[in-house]
Amino acid sequence: LLSHPRTFCEIVKVISRELLLHLSREARGLPRLRKNYNLHSSDNSRCHRLLNAMEPASYIRPHRHVDQEKDEAFILMRGALGVIIFDDAGEVTETVLMSFLTGNLAVDIPHGVLHTAVCLEMGTVFCETKAGPYLSLNEEEKAGWAPEENTPLALSYLEKLRGVLAEFAV
Repeated sequence: LLSHPRTFCEIVKVISRELLLHLSREARGLPRLRKNYNLHSSDNSRCHRLLNAMEPASYIRPHRHVDQEKDEAFILMRGALGVIIFDDAGEVTETVLMSFLTGNLAVDIPHGVLHTAVCLEMGTVFCETKAGPYLSLNEEEKAGWAPEENTPLALSYLEKLRGVLAEFAV
């Protein structure tokens, strides 16, 4: 039992427009142009729930989660996001444009599927969920044909991905 009365907002985490704006401002000031806000209590939590604020020049190297428990879901909260699915050779097999205009607001990506997310609008924020604990991607999970983050080739590859999204949108 609680030793003293607490309000609803002291017990649960509330996601407000103000929080989303704050995270977007923070993301703009960081080198990777991304800011996570964890809803789960630790990297060892069995279920990871987080907000991911992202700006258009942020690059996420295509990857997959090989653990059969690590299906991953993105739920759009603000902005626009492109999700790209690849085959093992790096060919695009599917794209999804997530925005309130398209009506595509969430995707569920099964484990083992190579994917990336491309921010299409300033101030984009999505909720991400997957099984924990947090583990850095290993070499098997990274797409060997895609450039690493923070390399000279990463930004040109990001622009190529934007072109793919535009092509599929037509």
